[in-house]
Amino acid sequence: MSGERERVLAHLLAHSVRRGDFTLKSGRRSSWFIDSKMTICASESMLDVATLVLAELDDDVNAIGGMTMGADGVSFITAGVAATRGRALRAFSIRKEVKDHGAGGRVAGALREGDRVVLTEDTVTRGTTLMDAVRVVREVGASVSLVLAVVDRGGTVTELAAREGLPFKALFRAPDLGFPYEGA
Repeated sequence: MSGERERVLAHLLAHSVRRGDFTLKSGRRSSWFIDSKMTICASESMLDVATLVLAELDDDVNAIGGMTMGADGVSFITAGVAATRGRALRAFSIRKEVKDHGAGGRVAGALREGDRVVLTEDTVTRGTTLMDAVRVVREVGASVSLVLAVVDRGGTVTELAAREGLPFKALFRAPDLGFPYEGA
């Protein structure tokens, strides 16, 4: 295990994972919850998170983003770190709803037609938000080369992404954190 991976895993376990009785976005109950933004956005771990994400990106990827708020930290930090390493990687967010003022639309940031995109998310259980982001990116005329989460707690996204013809990677999975998958 790389030093970055070890440090991020330790940070997730110490600062992001909580045990108790939680209601998930789906309405299901869980005995554990992960707020991975506590790790993604922490000064002591954000460089390591970005390094792990960059290691997963093909050379032809030139944009990174996803649904706001889950993707924002991962995308912006990764694009910033990439820039310090001489790699041009634009970042963007996808709004949950169409903005009815200004330039409008669902995309904010630097996504362009023809871009090769990695869609990110902080934590996924079912993957429906990632698949919504895939549709928006394709509507812009960009192509998705990978969907990537920092944490996969559900174990079902690989199959869902495959139905869209896309690979899915997670930096960490529920079993890495000591928990079983939550499922769909």
